Amino acid sequence: MALWLATALVLVTGPVRAQGEEIVSGLSQNRVAITANFDGSEILIYGAVKREAPAPTGAPLEVIITVEGPSIPLVIRRKERVAGIWVNTSSVTVDAAPSFYAVATTGLVDDILSDTDDLRYRITLPHAIRVIGGASEAASVDEFIAALERIRSNEDIYRLLQGQVQLAEETLFRTDVTLPANLIEGDYKVRMFITRDGQVIDQMERVIGVRKTGLERTLYVMAHEQPLLYGLISLVMAAVAGWAASAGFRLLRR
Repeated sequence: MALWLATALVLVTGPVRAQGEEIVSGLSQNRVAITANFDGSEILIYGAVKREAPAPTGAPLEVIITVEGPSIPLVIRRKERVAGIWVNTSSVTVDAAPSFYAVATTGLVDDILSDTDDLRYRITLPHAIRVIGGASEAASVDEFIAALERIRSNEDIYRLLQGQVQLAEETLFRTDVTLPANLIEGDYKVRMFITRDGQVIDQMERVIGVRKTGLERTLYVMAHEQPLLYGLISLVMAAVAGWAASAGFRLLRR
């Protein structure tokens, strides 16, 4: 009878997280409007760890936060000098590369996240970039991915912010992530993870909607949904601008 009760208890409590720790979080804003004078936006990401019992002893609690922009496909090409001319010699097709990606942590990634959970949740940049057909296109896909990371890191599009998450008493955490001015429209995913001994205990995901507004929104929609009309209006505006400039020069010469 005791064995049956113990088995039933395990079945009932099985889905509950072993550590009994869950994330409760919030964002300073969940919408970003891109206007003519938009020069970036700073997002405050904050939260707390909910517990129904005292915090476990042993390995300390760590926090990892990622902010990911809409993914787009692209081709990474390698240029080499052949007969004095720089030409594309090999390439790798990337199925999905985040248009923006930031990883903020309480400590060094290698110390607070295991390779297994990194692969499972696609947390670090190499795992966030998805490649298809790499082996058949280039001998070393990793070199191409590293080059993409390096280029976009230099452009401040990809960021690794180790030690930038503040954690108080293993309960309250916060960080600030600055979104660049050259954002593309779409949903930006904010993921929060808490780990102990390199293992993910809990995660939560929120979304920031980035949209163009005003005249920028009108032009964007017209360019994508009515390209012919957009092209005609652009030609008319260019012609009017050219005529106005010519008329202005004629007036100045008089």
